[in-house]
Amino acid sequence: MEIVSYNQALSAYRETRVKTASQGTLIVMLYDEAIKNMNSASSFLDSDLKKEPSKIEKANAHILKSQEIITELMASLDMEAGGEIARNLLSLYSWFNQQLLEANMEKKGDKVLSVKNMMEDLRGAWAEAIGKATAPAQTAPAGINIAG
Repeated sequence: MEIVSYNQALSAYRETRVKTASQGTLIVMLYDEAIKNMNSASSFLDSDLKKEPSKIEKANAHILKSQEIITELMASLDMEAGGEIARNLLSLYSWFNQQLLEANMEKKGDKVLSVKNMMEDLRGAWAEAIGKATAPAQTAPAGINIAG
């Protein structure tokens, strides 16, 4: 009984976290989930699939989830306000999905890792941008004479 209530509490916490997150935080959360799924897919693909064919379906599920997240990131782009950056991200996200499709068909974990590594770089840039946007301005404390 305790596990059920813990899982319900955890689910409620996650739902609240998503509902109250800023747009930037949601984007970082999407990146985190895509990266997590690509790590799982890669580990399944790197195992001996002939000995454990059930891992093919697991890898497929994680790749598909990653592609769904990337598609969501594509849909969230504001092409008008984002200008060239949004167009470049759209191209990059399209390429990511193509690479993941090929990785899934060819059962190649290295292609998944390649996309994952680039997603980690982008995630870092988003997290940094959000941190700067939400960081309080650095000002000198009132009442201090810095002139000497």
